[in-house]
Amino acid sequence: MNALNLLIGLMPMIGWGLFPILTGKFGGKPVNQILGTTYGTLIFAIVVALVRQTPMLGGKEFLFTFLSGAFWSLGQILVFYAFSEMGVSRTMPISTGFQLVGASLWSVLVLGEWAKGSAKMIGFSAIVLIIFGVWLTTFSEKKLPKEDGGFNAVKGTILVAFAEIGYLGYSAFPQAVTVNGFEAFLPQALGMAVVATIFAVVTKKNRSEKPFKAKSSYTNIISGFFFAFAALTYLISARPNVNGLATGFILSQMNVIIATLGGIYILHERKTKKEMVFILSGLVLVVIAGSVTTLL
Repeated sequence: MNALNLLIGLMPMIGWGLFPILTGKFGGKPVNQILGTTYGTLIFAIVVALVRQTPMLGGKEFLFTFLSGAFWSLGQILVFYAFSEMGVSRTMPISTGFQLVGASLWSVLVLGEWAKGSAKMIGFSAIVLIIFGVWLTTFSEKKLPKEDGGFNAVKGTILVAFAEIGYLGYSAFPQAVTVNGFEAFLPQALGMAVVATIFAVVTKKNRSEKPFKAKSSYTNIISGFFFAFAALTYLISARPNVNGLATGFILSQMNVIIATLGGIYILHERKTKKEMVFILSGLVLVVIAGSVTTLL
């Protein structure tokens, strides 16, 4: 892996690391957060397409990249609900673990990456180490009642588990067609925004909250800009001639470091000294294991 590819691979870490922190600061309900995020992403994608004069995809290429964005929105809606159940600092490591397993298995078993036996052994060992590191970050000394600041970890984990279906579709669909990251970006953003809009109007509860008039739906557009930056650089990184899906995805998931620590220090999600030791130890393992995959 050359230095430029590594730099491209690490760009999503910044955008996706700051993204959940910003949605937490701007607040709002999941419907406000998904609307703001997807509309911000769509605005970003339109600007990029106009500046680069990127032609709109058609046929199978448009369908698959559109579905990629649609699946992401479905998954992210569930993760926004998980944030409300157990906080950003606990949700993000769990989400990272699920995503790493799903995307890596898909890329290795379906796309044929990490072809050599030694690469598979090292790669899967790194994944196991990452999962262990993620598990350390979720350590809690005691379960607090919800009204005293505790979180519903079981419900939140179930939501994140189902969200993995959406995230896997987000990563896998673009790999089924031959398009570059810039070509895929706008159709993907359209898929995200369409699903978010449907979500906002399809249920009576969401309609009653009037999400299109809520301030948080628009302040979260800024969150969408950060997500869009990460999404675009990830699309480029995941191409076979750059980092590939497996390595590109694992590099992007280093965002767990920024998101977890940001949840603690910026969103003020309380942790004891012992919990911080577990969290920092887990994050170190994630960094080490993620670095190993860049050598494959």
